Amino acid sequence: MNTTFYGQPRADIARGWAERTPRGFAFAVKLFQKFTHPRMYTERVVKGLPADAAATPDALAALVDVNAADLDEFRSGIEPLADAGKLGALLAQFPASFKDTPASREAIARLLRAFRDYPVAVELRHKSWSDAIGGTLALLNEFKAAWAQIDEPKFRFSIRQNFLPNVDGFYYMRLHGRNAAQWWSHEKSEDRYNYLYSNEELEPFVETAKAVRQLVKKMYLYTNNHFSAKSVANAAMIKAQLGEPVDLPADVTALETATADPARPRGRR
Repeated sequence: MNTTFYGQPRADIARGWAERTPRGFAFAVKLFQKFTHPRMYTERVVKGLPADAAATPDALAALVDVNAADLDEFRSGIEPLADAGKLGALLAQFPASFKDTPASREAIARLLRAFRDYPVAVELRHKSWSDAIGGTLALLNEFKAAWAQIDEPKFRFSIRQNFLPNVDGFYYMRLHGRNAAQWWSHEKSEDRYNYLYSNEELEPFVETAKAVRQLVKKMYLYTNNHFSAKSVANAAMIKAQLGEPVDLPADVTALETATADPARPRGRR
């Protein structure tokens, strides 16, 4: 659920989500950007100020610093999902600029303490976290938080991962695509996700999924290459490779399109 990144969840909306979805359906909910992207949230706050107003540094800090009320508001907003048994995991996705520092570790620990009653997956993207893999695992394991495994274009400072689970409670993987050419330079934000995995490219993730689901209680595998519904096609391809039923409308030819698209952008690893 990506809308909760851009605004605090509302209980009435979450209740509607729970009521409109079938039994067994679970939502993974991304944490509010104020908790994980302070620079982005600060820019948003500044842009929202009246043209003739300017916040002092102290006033701006008071607006953007995470406080107990912010955390309570988020928890209250997702409570209907939890009450209905439809809250899966929370995703704390940090920006690529979020490096391994003592302050960053404390920021993660504060969030994990605040949401200790929920399964939390932590997505880290800077290589400093994998360079200090022992310390990163110790921090996440202390709170039984899953280290979100990601596939995306690899650059000099990109995180390196082996896709193995670090806790036995649950596993969380996100496939973002490999559109390196438009990852940092794009006209629209969704352009970076304009990538369609081939069957061959998906095979390693399918094999990982087969192994991981024998080791953990629950596994989440998301295709986030959502440009032009390519994530839907790849999700169906993964299910097919796993030998699971693929329930698509009769007029949808996602699988054929996915395996025969000559314009599929290629990314570099």
